[in-house]
Amino acid sequence: MLDLIKYVVDQFAEFPEKAEYIVEEKEDSIDVTLVLEESDMGKVIGRQGKIAKALRTLVKAATPKGEKKYNLEIKSKAEV
Repeated sequence: MLDLIKYVVDQFAEFPEKAEYIVEEKEDSIDVTLVLEESDMGKVIGRQGKIAKALRTLVKAATPKGEKKYNLEIKSKAEV
């Protein structure tokens, strides 16, 4: 699943090599925090959050039934 997220981010981010992926596994879910450069935030989130919403929908659809749910959070390096 992380490969899918990385692939989509690589398509939109200007500096995909600087993106950080923090994966935190819990009992019933897996939280993925995507930390981006400030200049990439708008490109990856998109207008009115359309790209971010589509990415979350893709991750949700690609998760097999009965598996842990993936939660995606997008932050800038300034927030972390």
